[in-house]
Amino acid sequence: MDTRTGFLISQIKQVQGRVFGRLLQACNVEEFNGPQGRILYVLWQSEGIPIVELAQKTGLAKNTLTAMLGRMEKNGLVCRMVSPSDKRQSLICLTPKARLLETRYDQVSQQMNALFFQNFNEKEILELEQYLDRIVFNLEQAETALKKGKELQNGKNESSDRQ
Repeated sequence: MDTRTGFLISQIKQVQGRVFGRLLQACNVEEFNGPQGRILYVLWQSEGIPIVELAQKTGLAKNTLTAMLGRMEKNGLVCRMVSPSDKRQSLICLTPKARLLETRYDQVSQQMNALFFQNFNEKEILELEQYLDRIVFNLEQAETALKKGKELQNGKNESSDRQ
């Protein structure tokens, strides 16, 4: 892999964030911004989760997430509840106001997907999704290995040898 691939991935992420924010504005979604939408999306999938799990699922640093959750709480989108199983732990939950926003968020997400895959045929979309799944798998394997203190294999693996 050359540095161009990493640059392209970074560029896609940056441009996607800006476009998504503008689509939210165009659809009159003023209750939250794009990064907050990522938090809401995770909570719509699995509500009532600890901050540590929310940080992992959103890819946001815990301190960044804590600040964002504070603003979202002030705007009436999320609330914190004490975990019934561990009184030291707070769970992040959606408010009724946030639950009502899911349909509008889904509409914007569908618009975003249409932009992503404009001029792609079904085969190309499937191939891209398979490649992205492999990248996620590789990164998750590396993350697990690093957590266990293991060395990485210089980016080489058996799957690239099989092709």
